[in-house]
Amino acid sequence: MSSAVSRPPAASSKNALNHFQSLLEFETDCWDVHHAISNNRKDFVLLDVRGEQVFAKGHIDGAINLPHSQINEQRLQEYPKNTLFVVYCAGPHCNATEKAAIKLAKLNRPLKKMIGGAIGWVDEGFTLVGGKSYE
Repeated sequence: MSSAVSRPPAASSKNALNHFQSLLEFETDCWDVHHAISNNRKDFVLLDVRGEQVFAKGHIDGAINLPHSQINEQRLQEYPKNTLFVVYCAGPHCNATEKAAIKLAKLNRPLKKMIGGAIGWVDEGFTLVGGKSYE
């Protein structure tokens, strides 16, 4: 009898390779973002797409608060068209990053999602401006 894990069967190695390589086109993680910021290699704009009040409680140092509902061409006009945006929200239980990513993609802007969000950032041992723990 097979388990729920092995039903359905795993993808072929070729399909798995394609899938996991393509994820890196769409996602980055807290560690890589922290490394880029800490080593003066930040070649992206980090957008915290949560609401202003939550942002004020604690956010990643250097992040710009632009709630997903406010993303539009006018708000992005100060950034060159080839600017890479990295979006994050609270964490895996929040879909604000997906909402922001959809808007950015519709505006033909390059983007990636930082998986883990603010909760993942804290879980990695990094601090938030305005607090050491996520509330």
